[in-house]
Amino acid sequence: MGNSTHASTTPTTTENTQPGVRRRFLLGGGAAAAGATVAGLVTAQPATAAPDSTPDLLKQLPSVGHIPRRSRIVDYELSELIVLLRARKLSSVEVTRAYLDRIDRLNGPFEVYGDNGGYNAFVRIDRDGALAQAAAADRLLRHDRRPPLLCGIPFGIKDSIAVNGLEAKNGTHAYDGNLSRRDATIVARLRAQGAVIIGHTIASAFSGSIAGTFAGNAWNPRFIPGGSSQGSGVATVARLAAATIGEETGGSIIMPAAANGASAIKPSLGLVSTAGTMPLSPGYDVLGPIARSIRDASLVLAAVLGPDPAPDPLTLAAPHPFPTLPLAARHGSRPLAGTTIGIPQTDWMTRGGTGVPPAETYDGDYRAAFERFKAELVALGATVKEFPGLDVTVQANDPYFRTTERLPLPDGDAVSPATAVLNPNRYEIRYWQAIQAFAESHPENAPALERQFGDLARAAAAAGAIPTAVRDDGEHRRRTLQANYQRALDEAGVDFMLVLPMGAQIGPRFGGTPLRNYRSFYQLPNALTWPMVTFPIGYDSTEGLPINAAFWGPRFSEPALVQAALDYQHRHPQHHRAAPADPVFAPPQARGMAPDEETVPPELSNDPLVAEEAWS
Repeated sequence: MGNSTHASTTPTTTENTQPGVRRRFLLGGGAAAAGATVAGLVTAQPATAAPDSTPDLLKQLPSVGHIPRRSRIVDYELSELIVLLRARKLSSVEVTRAYLDRIDRLNGPFEVYGDNGGYNAFVRIDRDGALAQAAAADRLLRHDRRPPLLCGIPFGIKDSIAVNGLEAKNGTHAYDGNLSRRDATIVARLRAQGAVIIGHTIASAFSGSIAGTFAGNAWNPRFIPGGSSQGSGVATVARLAAATIGEETGGSIIMPAAANGASAIKPSLGLVSTAGTMPLSPGYDVLGPIARSIRDASLVLAAVLGPDPAPDPLTLAAPHPFPTLPLAARHGSRPLAGTTIGIPQTDWMTRGGTGVPPAETYDGDYRAAFERFKAELVALGATVKEFPGLDVTVQANDPYFRTTERLPLPDGDAVSPATAVLNPNRYEIRYWQAIQAFAESHPENAPALERQFGDLARAAAAAGAIPTAVRDDGEHRRRTLQANYQRALDEAGVDFMLVLPMGAQIGPRFGGTPLRNYRSFYQLPNALTWPMVTFPIGYDSTEGLPINAAFWGPRFSEPALVQAALDYQHRHPQHHRAAPADPVFAPPQARGMAPDEETVPPELSNDPLVAEEAWS
């Protein structure tokens, strides 16, 4: 991507090798702005789709006769659309036009990184291209006896992911002109499965904020959308796309999904190729689906996962073939029998802080939803229990993520263990050099990039000077943290964990506190390389905003997490099938003044090295 020099988006080292530099070099004068990212992308061709598993997956989907009639085309879930399209009850052109009509009516103007007066979920679309793809999908559905899995399904793709022929700007006009010359691997795999790519969903500036202000929340546009995959969280719930792809370094899939009441999967590191993505922190960055149901998200994940060894060697760490992802709930009244779900008591929230059990900090609506949800899981056969978890504020538990220890460098300076891992990764993919090359080929963008990243040459030099021994020490510490957390689960007999990503109603986009109570260690699953799934379990009593829960656990435990969520959603579908009323947007003169740029305090940053500043 980009019409300047390119960089590989993944380090050439193996599992758990990740680097970092000093924040003053990374951000320069832009410490108050959003976190960093890079323009260059891989030169290697993306891998082709995995062997076709469509017949096996289709067997798990409902028959036409078991799909309830929805009042609008856009209310059908992705998995239902797959069946209806194959049965010729709907056409892809019909479905795609239904979404495009809603985008025309509700999205507002494109290419606006700010308040555009509408949902602003899509920052750009390829209308003609989407309709042409839909028409081609309809031909396949008519004439091919085995059309691909996602044939005719409309998708939105986060603004940091390459879509051939479109600019990818990662939430900022500083990347105007960053034209993608080919699809990212995940987009190529979606196309190989017949998906229709509508366009790019808006991202936080430089993919830097877990709160976000550019898009309006799907349930009430006055409230934050969550970030940094803002538009991806909004679009699917607001019925502007059947599903979307988000990118996460530290909260960027989970937070927008939770804020909008979507169902999403943040995969384990290495399960899905990130080749063709504007990286933030290689070794943390992951791509995953945001949808309306966990079944839909699991379908999308099944279509895009798999090895992509040349441009993303981290995908070689995943089991291959990967265990089949479930798409259907288990039978019987107690499908979760034999499953132990732990509630980590040291997964501190920002309200209350260290020492206060998370649930004691939840506001009334969230606490009520949490207690009801626990009882529903128990009714499904699960053992749900509190257990300590792993307190990462204790030095002996965590030598990597929250430690105050610093690793000495030959020049007398010192770096955090995360910096010793993440910045060499950035150096290996020519992160800063790619930004510099883009700035030189687009001089009109150079001032904005300099404000964000500071002295690029200095940052690259500092990262490149981190010795291998220091990097190895950081990587060893990361593996020690992973082993310590796994031990905490094993000793408590816990299969996976239950948390609420947020513990209070989200705040307004402008003029208030955007996140009033959320997990202090929202970055921790990415530091551990572990997956997380989130889905709605209720709505608050004042604004009708969603309340989401999340399951998370050891690396590559997606099948277990997804199955439990499927079992729950099958028996409690009212939460994920709820649809927001279409908003009536205020005229420009009645709207409040949005700030000129998205300012992100360190504690709301997706960048692990910036967020580190908030607690160090």
